[in-house]
Amino acid sequence: MRRINEIFYSLQGEGAHAGVPCVFVRFCGCNLRCTFCDTAHEQGVEMSDADIVAYINTYPAEWIVLTGGEPSLWIDDDFVHTLHVATGKKIAIETNGTHRIPQETDWVTLSPKFGMTTPEYSSEAARICVQRADEIKVVDTGQPLEPYFTLPQARSNTMMFLQPCYVDDQAAFASNVARTIQRVKDDPRWRLSVQLHRYLQIP
Repeated sequence: MRRINEIFYSLQGEGAHAGVPCVFVRFCGCNLRCTFCDTAHEQGVEMSDADIVAYINTYPAEWIVLTGGEPSLWIDDDFVHTLHVATGKKIAIETNGTHRIPQETDWVTLSPKFGMTTPEYSSEAARICVQRADEIKVVDTGQPLEPYFTLPQARSNTMMFLQPCYVDDQAAFASNVARTIQRVKDDPRWRLSVQLHRYLQIP
C-alpha cells in the first residue's frame, strides 16, 4: 500500500514539459521542510498498486508524474515497473534528490533544496544522492546560483531551470519574478520556468 494525497489529470505547468498533459500522482509527506513550500501534501489515503493503476488508466495522457511531497519515500523499482507494464505510459518524477529513485524512471526532475529548509532539516537537504537529472529546477529565493552547476547531476545535457519563488503577496511576487528574469538574462545557462497553472488558472 502507498499513501496517496491525490491523483489528478492536468497540464504540466513547470520545466521542460510545460504544457504537456500528464496524470499526476501526488504522494504524502516529505522528508524536508522548505520555508516556501506551498503544496498541501500531508493528508492522504492508502491505495494499492492495482487501484493506482486503475485510476491512472482512466486518463489518456502519455506521461505520469510522480510528485509530492517527496515521492521517493513511497516508490520502488517494482512500482515503477508495474506502472510501465500496466499503463504503457512514460514516468517522470519530481524529487528533492535525497533518496534513491528507480532505474526505470524515464524523466528525472531534480529540485535541490539545500539552503532552503528550516535548520533542523538542512543537513539532509544537502545530501543529494540521485544518479542523474534530465532537468534541474531551482526555486529562486535570491540564493547563490553557481553551486547548482557544480552538482554531479548537472551534466552537459541537463536542462537548467530557474523559477520565481511564489508568495501570496502579489507585489512581492512581482519582485521575485523580475529578479528571476534578470538572473536568467545575466546567465543564459538558465532557462526560465514559470508555473503556468497559476497564471492560467489550470485546475
